[in-house]
Order: sequence, then structure tokens, then C-alpha cells
Amino acid sequence: MNIQTLMLADKSLGKIEDIFAWVCGWTIFALMIAGTAQIIARKVFNFPIFGYIDVVEQSAAIFAFFGAAYCQRLGGHVRMEMFISRARGRTLWAIELITTLIAAIVIAILITKTWDHFLRAWEFGDSTINADLPIWPTKLMVPIAFSVLLARLIIQVFGFTRLVAHPDAPPIAVPLIEDVEEIAAKEIKDALGDEALHTSELGSNKQ
Repeated sequence: MNIQTLMLADKSLGKIEDIFAWVCGWTIFALMIAGTAQIIARKVFNFPIFGYIDVVEQSAAIFAFFGAAYCQRLGGHVRMEMFISRARGRTLWAIELITTLIAAIVIAILITKTWDHFLRAWEFGDSTINADLPIWPTKLMVPIAFSVLLARLIIQVFGFTRLVAHPDAPPIAVPLIEDVEEIAAKEIKDALGDEALHTSELGSNKQ
């Protein structure tokens, strides 16, 4: 895969991941509103919302899996970096390539298994206990989310393979290891803007 194709694939998939992350965030927000309404309805009016628990259970698949590929793109998943962070050059990229390949294989297996679970729920007409909501839409969300994650992992495999062959090339479509200071600086910038980051850097220099 050449650089242009890799960059195009990374950008195109990134748009899908952003949409999934947006859906995930709004789902969590909607559940917060629904949870507040449920508490008020139960405590104040003694009239709980029918099917609330069923909806929460069904929605869990969205915020548990839809953001996985987005997080993988940013390198936000929990990683054991004790040894990886000490590696440099081709050794680092080779380790990243191997671990990404293993992750891709595992996700590919999970896609087939979760797809089987979806088909079983579809054929048997499984539903929730209280509100009798069909379960198959929720079970379908899992292989869909995993498919997007697998696509992200495959792109990263190509990205790491390129870096193994050319260790000094600029990284494209791969997450990069950040130290504590870089992570803190990024969080400050995201939360408070560039001016707050500049002020923080000045304070550190004075010390």
C-alpha cells in the first residue's frame, strides 16, 4: 500500500469512526437524561418509566463498542508500555506490528462469533424480559463495531509494516507513544486552549 492510499484509507475510515464516536457520546448523554427522568418519575410521581432497564441494557452495546475503533486510532486503549516505550526505531515498529496483528486476528475471530450470536437472536426472536424489545439490533451492533475496528487495525498493520521497512519515515496512520508531559499538554490544550498551555509551559520553565 503506497503512502497516498494509506493516507486516504486512514482519512476515510476516520470519518466513519468519528460518526460512531459521536453516536456513542450522544447515547451516553441521552441515557443520563433518561436516568434523571427515571429517578424523578419514580421518586416524585411513583411512576417509573416502563422499559427503562431494557433500554439501558440495549444501549450498552453502543457506548461499549462503537468508540473502540476511534480509541484505537488515537492510541487511547490501555497499553503495557513499560517495555515498548524503551524500544526505538525498527524494533519499536516491529513490536507494534506484531501486537497489532495479534489484535486483528482476535477481532476477526470475535466478528464471526458475534455474528453467530446475532443470527441466533434473529432466528429465535429473542427479546428483553420486561418490555419485550427485540435483542437482535443490539447484537448486530457488536460485529459492525468490530468490523470498523478490524479495518482500523488492518490500516495500522500496513502503517507499521511501512515503518519496519523504513524506520526513519514519518509515521502515518499509526498511534504514537506519548510520555506523561505530552499527554498532560494535550489534555490542557483540549480543555482550556492554546493560551492555557502556553501559560503552563511558562510556569514549568520558571521552576
